[in-house]
Amino acid sequence: MGFDADLFMKTDFQPRTEAVPVPDLAAWFGGDRKAARWTVRGLTGAELARVNEAQAAAKDLAAIAEGIVSPEKREKVDALRKLLGLADDVPAELVRRIEMLEIASVEPTVDRAVLVKLAANYPVEFYQLTNAITRLTGEGHVPGKAGGSGETPASESPS
Repeated sequence: MGFDADLFMKTDFQPRTEAVPVPDLAAWFGGDRKAARWTVRGLTGAELARVNEAQAAAKDLAAIAEGIVSPEKREKVDALRKLLGLADDVPAELVRRIEMLEIASVEPTVDRAVLVKLAANYPVEFYQLTNAITRLTGEGHVPGKAGGSGETPASESPS
């Protein structure tokens, strides 16, 4: 049997998600190591392309920041670049993974500054999360399941 393109086109897809245990981050999840879970999802093709272009985009943003700030404000530019994970010494792979986690975090949703700090201070957990996103992306989205109509209510009998 060949590929059923019509059925494929009619199918709704949902991203795969996973609640990744991060017990070492329990202090920021109410102190409960068992409840410390970070939910991530797989990426779409467009999102994956954005992640793959993150390093080039980061360099462009850094160049713009330097171009609009005068030389005497250099320390402000450096602080901004560091906050955004755009410092010269930040490896391209880390920039990609920060972008990936920013896009694919379902719960909690956090900004780039939090992710830069997470990567710096909890690199193992950071990589576990981004590895989960990579795996979920590779597994593809999940075909939507047709919802049941639910239980049919009993009709009232006439009195």
